[in-house]
Amino acid sequence: MNRDFSKSRIAVLGAGKMGGILVKALIDKHRIPADRVQATVAHETRAHELSHKLGVKVTTDNVSAVDGADIVFVCVKPQVVQELMETISDKVSADQLVISVAASVHTSQIENALGGGVPVVRAMPNTPCVLGQGMTALCKGQYAKPEHIEAAVALFNAVGRTVVLDEKHMDAVTGLSASGPAYIYIILESLAEAGVKVGLPRDVATLLAAQTTLGAATVVLETGDHPALLKDAVTTPAGCTIDGIMELEEGKLRVTLIKAVVKAAQRAKELAQG
Repeated sequence: MNRDFSKSRIAVLGAGKMGGILVKALIDKHRIPADRVQATVAHETRAHELSHKLGVKVTTDNVSAVDGADIVFVCVKPQVVQELMETISDKVSADQLVISVAASVHTSQIENALGGGVPVVRAMPNTPCVLGQGMTALCKGQYAKPEHIEAAVALFNAVGRTVVLDEKHMDAVTGLSASGPAYIYIILESLAEAGVKVGLPRDVATLLAAQTTLGAATVVLETGDHPALLKDAVTTPAGCTIDGIMELEEGKLRVTLIKAVVKAAQRAKELAQG
């Protein structure tokens, strides 16, 4: 598929938080004309509000939205995916690309519901996509060809970084990068509270915590160095940092974060199993 999407017709089924982010990215980053993008929601009043907000046609009619679309984004809640796919199956063909961001829903479920060898790519983005700093994992279904996954990568690169994995890893991705922003916000909040505890104004403490987190993450991404190596570079002999690290280890921060990811990944697997 051509990576120039400016002439593509796009349907975004379920213009909630992630669906809305994708609509804006398609128009702002990929320069797709607004009249070539159509979104859907469940309620008519919401459709009118979103149409004004996003600048695209928003309806409650999923069937008409996918009719003639080149790429169909499935952004609805996991529990309604099956019903939605059965509803639109007569209007979706193997000439279209279906990209699902529904958590825990396997590509095979969507393929079986649609029939006809429709290419499906499963995506697991996270909320920082809203500022172009997202992380999205992608995997392809049995009918998706290399050009389909390449198109999906190009689409999601507009809202951050992407990685292509086997589908067996997607529940782990959900537990780590999809749920991960919530863990980081708790850490940021805690660091800011600590700053207040030692006398800093709250706004200054929050700025210090957030920029420090951003800076540390950027160093990991740009250098490719292992986090443990970078940690050691900050930790001078008999200095302040090692005392702080000792407190973190005593409080079992490391094992608690590991357990959080494992628990969330397990829950993602349970959702997939119904």
